Amino acid sequence: MANQLCIVLDFGGQYNQLIARRVRECGVYCEIRSYETPIEELKQLAPTGIIFTGGPNSVYDPASPHIPEEIFSLGIPILGICYGCQLMAYTLGGEVKSCEKSEYGKIEITHQGGLLFKDVPEKSVVWMSHTDYVSRLPEGFSVKAASEDCPCAAFEDPEKKLYAVQFHPEVTHSQFGKEILRNFLFEVCGFTGDWVMDDFIEDTIAGLRKTIGDKKVILGLSGGVDSSVAAGLLSRAVGKQLTCVFVDHGLLRKDEGDFVEQTFTNMFDMNFVRVNAKDQFLSKLKGVTDPEEKRKIIGAEFVNVFWDEVRKDANGGFFAQGTIYPDRIESGKGNEAGQGSAAVIKTHHNTAIPEDMKHLFAGILEPLGDLFKDEVRAVGEKLGIPKELVWRQPFPDPGLGVRIIGEITEEKIKVLQDADAVFRDEIAKSGIESQLKQFFAVLPDVRTVGVMGDHRTYDHLIAIRAITTDDFMTADWARIPYDVLARVSNRLCNEVEHVNRVVYDITSKPPGTVEWE
Repeated sequence: MANQLCIVLDFGGQYNQLIARRVRECGVYCEIRSYETPIEELKQLAPTGIIFTGGPNSVYDPASPHIPEEIFSLGIPILGICYGCQLMAYTLGGEVKSCEKSEYGKIEITHQGGLLFKDVPEKSVVWMSHTDYVSRLPEGFSVKAASEDCPCAAFEDPEKKLYAVQFHPEVTHSQFGKEILRNFLFEVCGFTGDWVMDDFIEDTIAGLRKTIGDKKVILGLSGGVDSSVAAGLLSRAVGKQLTCVFVDHGLLRKDEGDFVEQTFTNMFDMNFVRVNAKDQFLSKLKGVTDPEEKRKIIGAEFVNVFWDEVRKDANGGFFAQGTIYPDRIESGKGNEAGQGSAAVIKTHHNTAIPEDMKHLFAGILEPLGDLFKDEVRAVGEKLGIPKELVWRQPFPDPGLGVRIIGEITEEKIKVLQDADAVFRDEIAKSGIESQLKQFFAVLPDVRTVGVMGDHRTYDHLIAIRAITTDDFMTADWARIPYDVLARVSNRLCNEVEHVNRVVYDITSKPPGTVEWE
């Protein structure tokens, strides 16, 4: 039986995926669709509830995203957030004006009851981000919350099941945002919360068995979270019919290739093929220093190595990918992205089948195509995949290639692998690992003077980086305790050959980026 469905209609808001994740966290299955989705298509999807996202536009601008008024008469409960709130008011005959004083950040609101604010304190802090506001409500609506500068921070027409909030309940800065979303989903829409991860695993495995039959499956395994969990599901479904191809380009972290191989050969019933291509990649990268050129070479060579191996065993079976729901949105599949433009999906384990090989496959399998990253991790835990893989930090497709500044050489790779391993070991011992979203070492193309024993040295500088963030769109450098930094520095200089100086990157994003290249 299909799950009840909540549709998030995207009007270009930066938090569209976050809204969907919050809905899923409530046990409600959710999909993101473009605001341009035809009304007839929305009717066929038969959602139990609809949420309008925010967006950067002004509703009174003719060029901004709009939606037919008919959607408000379908009898489907709708929650408008920020731009979606203004759009609801404007479309139904209300008035939206530019604020005399914009609201941005944490703002206190006072509510006057109603289903949306059930069990929410009368006064609470929410996250505002708007330069327009609803100055006059449409007929039939009433104000349910206000702030000092926003007279319509929330309004509703319960008879038509239409609700709107000017703030963002989906972000953690809104104190009772999750409660407000839950009230909309369960009190207004009547969802039952039937999106259960155990059911997803069982249903997915059963569906894969039915689709695959007695055919073979080939999966590109990067060792990252997504492809590892996809491999786990496929292995549970069809066992030895699955072949995982793992390309080791020599730019992984220390001993990571061995760890991936041991994990999947010991834990799962599958065929595991490891292609050790370090020399091939280093040959292509010899003398190259430009960051973008390095990325392109690593990406292109990966594709070549991977498909050369796949050609040996492609015989009418299926090709599987670790694509997750955000990948599908970003790639423009299914016209789901509100922005409407298609981006290139991740390389490595999500790579397009070459034209000359398409006839060799019965189809493409994306067993995680409906999940967000947090949900993928939950599946991985239930499948018994080791924590080191399930909670693996984001790792760039080119691997250490973007953390070695300048030309990539075998010597530099070893120095960085050893340095990164020491840094990660000390962070794990310190007990602060859970507070950090990402941390790693970088090898800048810098040599510095040092003194070790009675000898003058001229050797590598290591930079270490650690960040905290909610969404990676912005990030702050982590305040690692000085005693931890001291231990890291001492060990790097004493244990890692050719390192004589350590610096800590204290740049936030913006102006910097998370990675150095």
